[in-house]
Amino acid sequence: MKKDIHDLLAQSLKGGQPKRPTESVSHSHACKPVAECLICADVGLCIAIASRKLISVRTGETMKSVIALVFAGLFAVSAGAETVSEPQVPDLFLPADMENLSEFHWKKRPVLVFADSEDDPAYQAQMELLREQPVDLVSRDVIVLTDTDPAARSPLRLQMRPRGFMLVLVGKDGDIKLRKPRPWDVREITRSIDKMTIRQREIRDAKERAGKLFD
Repeated sequence: MKKDIHDLLAQSLKGGQPKRPTESVSHSHACKPVAECLICADVGLCIAIASRKLISVRTGETMKSVIALVFAGLFAVSAGAETVSEPQVPDLFLPADMENLSEFHWKKRPVLVFADSEDDPAYQAQMELLREQPVDLVSRDVIVLTDTDPAARSPLRLQMRPRGFMLVLVGKDGDIKLRKPRPWDVREITRSIDKMTIRQREIRDAKERAGKLFD
C-alpha cells in the first residue's frame, strides 16, 4: 500500500494520470483531490499545485505524511528564494555631473575621483579599492562622484582643477578636506573621516543613543 501511494504521487507530480491500484483499494475509496495551494514568495515567485488527483488511503496517518511531504517541498523553495534576495546597498557611485555639491551639504561626504580616461590605471585601481568595502563608506555617509571626461569641462572639474588622476574628499560642511594624486584605500579614507570634528560628534551621538536603549 505504501509503495502504491508513492508511485501515485510521483506520477501525479509529473503530470501523468495515476493508475488505479489492482489490490488493497476498494471501489468505495474513489479518487479525490488532496489540495490546491498557491504560495507566493516575497520576491514574487509563485508556485502553484493545481488539482492533482491522488488516490485516497484507508489510514489518515499515511495521507498526513503525503501532505506533509508536499508542503515541505514548497516551503523549501520559498526559503531558497528568500536566501537569494539580499539587502541592497544604497547608491554609492554617481557621475560628477551636477553643478555643485550643495545637494550633499550636511547630508553626505563626497569623494570625487577624477581622471582623464576610464582606462587610467590609477582610476581603475581607485574604483576597485572603493568597491571592496562599500559598507564602511555608506556608514560614514560617503558618496563617490566620478569624472573621466576632461573634454566635457564639468562644473566640478573646473572647480577642483584636477591634473590627471585626483581624489578629493569633501566634508559635510562643504569644505575640501584633502586631495590625493594617487589611489587611496577605504581604510585610509575612513581614518581621515573619523578624525573630522563632525564625524566625532556623530560617533558620540550614536553612543548616547545606544546607551539610552539600555537605560
